[in-house]
Amino acid sequence: MNNTSATNVIEKFSEWQKELGKAEGTVKTYVGILEKFQAWLHEKDSSLNQISANDVQLYMNHLEEQQKSAGTIEKYLAAISVFSRYLGRSEIITGIHKKEKIKDTDIPDSLEETEEKRLLLEVELEGNLRNIAIVYTLLYTGIRISELCALNVEDIEINNKKGTLFVKNNKGELERIIPLSKEVTNHLKKYIYSLSTNQSALFVSNAHKRISTRAVQYMLQKYNVNPHKLRHTFCQKLINKGIDIQTVAKLAGHKDINVTKRYASALEPNLKNAIDRAFS
Repeated sequence: MNNTSATNVIEKFSEWQKELGKAEGTVKTYVGILEKFQAWLHEKDSSLNQISANDVQLYMNHLEEQQKSAGTIEKYLAAISVFSRYLGRSEIITGIHKKEKIKDTDIPDSLEETEEKRLLLEVELEGNLRNIAIVYTLLYTGIRISELCALNVEDIEINNKKGTLFVKNNKGELERIIPLSKEVTNHLKKYIYSLSTNQSALFVSNAHKRISTRAVQYMLQKYNVNPHKLRHTFCQKLINKGIDIQTVAKLAGHKDINVTKRYASALEPNLKNAIDRAFS
């Protein structure tokens, strides 16, 4: 599609937004973002009518490389998300990773030790091997829910009692490697042995299709937790055990070290306490 065609689709999108009663300022912002996105796509010999999830992810990475703020990147992705709905292709923004918007004072909500033990006990008593494996994987690896749903059986490597999880991006390229603890290795091993031999997706629904993020969220609601809280618990536990911030950031896949530093904020009162006890 040439630039003229791209202009036409943006104009039609603009009219669609106005018909929906969107504010003029909002429509103008969306159009401006789409024009910039189209200019970037044009350099890559692509166009708005042909965009894929990979294009969107690469553009988010490009914005981050341009030192755009998390708020700006979030605004760009929101505009592209609305445009994807206009195209009837909402799947192109599924699982997109972007710079996380944070406040320096925010300390992520995580599970207390007693809450964690209760969660694991509840899910194990229920006896569903898939759900047990999902909870342990989220809690003991800190992967994002989109990364969990994208896992294939081949992304888990188990040798005796040791295991490794390979996290890949939308292009199938390796992003990071996470060693697995004995507990999560054991539960993944039991679950994988129960699967059909010709199954590629690691976690599947009752309809034998790759599990969706919504299905995982719904399952976790039974235990009064969400994927974000399990991820935060993973990071907070590492920080509490004295693991350095760079290592935690690498395991969690944080591109911005400031995201990881939030977890260290929770330790500041304890550090002051330690000095008071030692030198008072």
